Amino acid sequence: MSTAELATSYAALILADEDLEVTADKLQTLLKSANVVDVEPIWTTLYSRALEGKDVKQMLLNVGSGGGAAAAAPTAGGGGGGAAAPAEEAQEEKKKEEEKEESDEDMGFGLFD
Repeated sequence: MSTAELATSYAALILADEDLEVTADKLQTLLKSANVVDVEPIWTTLYSRALEGKDVKQMLLNVGSGGGAAAAAPTAGGGGGGAAAPAEEAQEEKKKEEEKEESDEDMGFGLFD
């Protein structure tokens, strides 16, 4: 990650921490006040468009939450009978998807034929 990208990321985090909207103008102002002069305006525009309408704090809080890990956790404990049923259904769906993918592979030709 370049210095410009890193500086723009930090500026976006500062704006989000202050509950301010992340815009290109605000990012440029913050970068200028921090004496970071080597940032091209394209970076602030990209970051502002990417974060437009998004809650950056929520994004940071939900970084590690994934669909598969949450479903596997209740089944590992063995105590929640109600939680085991959705996990089993998810595993069955994965198996069905894998079977479909395998059937697509046997079409009579290969990559190196």
